[in-house]
Amino acid sequence: MAVSTVLPLITPDPGADEARRRGLRRMRTVAVSLLVLAAVVYVATLGQDGFWGFVNAGAEASMVGAIADWFAVTALFKHPLGVPIPHTALIPKRKDELGKGLEEFVGENFLQEDIIRDRVAAATISARVGDWLSDPANARRVVDEVADVTAIALGKVRDDHIADLVSNAFVPRFREEPIAPLLGSLLSEVVRDDLHHGVVDLCLDEMHRWLVHNPDTFVEVLSERAPWWAPPRLNEAVTQRIHVEAVRWVEDIRDNPDHHARAALDSMLTQLAHDLLVDAATQDRAERFKERLLDHPQVVTTAISLWKAMRAALLTSVRERDGAVRQRLLEELNSFAERLRTDATLRERMDRTAADVVVFGVSRYGEELTAVITHTIERWDGKEAARRIELHVGRDLQFIRINGTIVGGLVGVLIHAISLLVH
Repeated sequence: MAVSTVLPLITPDPGADEARRRGLRRMRTVAVSLLVLAAVVYVATLGQDGFWGFVNAGAEASMVGAIADWFAVTALFKHPLGVPIPHTALIPKRKDELGKGLEEFVGENFLQEDIIRDRVAAATISARVGDWLSDPANARRVVDEVADVTAIALGKVRDDHIADLVSNAFVPRFREEPIAPLLGSLLSEVVRDDLHHGVVDLCLDEMHRWLVHNPDTFVEVLSERAPWWAPPRLNEAVTQRIHVEAVRWVEDIRDNPDHHARAALDSMLTQLAHDLLVDAATQDRAERFKERLLDHPQVVTTAISLWKAMRAALLTSVRERDGAVRQRLLEELNSFAERLRTDATLRERMDRTAADVVVFGVSRYGEELTAVITHTIERWDGKEAARRIELHVGRDLQFIRINGTIVGGLVGVLIHAISLLVH
């Protein structure tokens, strides 16, 4: 059994449709009443001369005009009196052509760059946004909405989503991308700009702090590795001396920016960066290390753990109504609103950007937008479309019948007067 592709119109508002229906019936009653009145006057004055001759001629012409306009209006939506006269019921029969014409009309007369730019400029979007955001209640509302949407979005991301992203997107991409040139270039930049010195200083501070506060642990670790045959007192003296020298050595490196150990580290990092860029053996080792790292199951677990920690921190920040994140957003929004209100150059730039965005969207997708008109009308049922259109515009079309009745009567009187003058 075939399924019909004809779609009904969108379900209307029953209250609004009832009001339109009453208005249509009322105007039809007026138009029909004028026709009946003209017919009664015509019959009552038939065969009379003088003044009543003019009235009779006017009534006759009124009936002709009323009937002709009734036919014209009715022919738009259906066959008059149910008779299939050619070129009637135009909307049901030719709704597709009408839809195509409407599509072309909209595209040619509304979706033009000059028109769009004029309308965007006349809308003064940036000034309105600035005025609206200057109200503290509106600014707070924007911040609350952004925070709420962010919290909802973060809550929708599950652990399996992160696992799939890492496994199916990041890991395959990292496998394809050679890691050695990237690491070599990055390490070269770090060494050239001395960015690693901060990390070295931090490590030295932490190492010195640990050695100073944990001498027993240091001595114990070394004692465990001492020869079994060495006397305990000798072991203790040696390990304590090693601890003292280690503390002193770390202090020298920490306090002396030109220490030879620092220079050796710089030289080693420079050589490593060079080898990563040009040495095939080093590059091969880097690639093998990358593969082992990517194959390790802990990669996905670590990514999920990092995501959980970051999500928890973000959720805590955005959910606090008076927290630092919302307050910062509110401050930035207020500052932006003030600039929009006072900086004419910024407003002009934003309006121009808005116009460019709209023009780009229309130029790229305008045909698809206007094609919606044709495609939608093509899928409508013809009779239902005619009935709905008549319900919306039929009341105004009844004025054509009313005007035809009145104007026809005036023209009939004029023609009767001319005929008397000619004879």
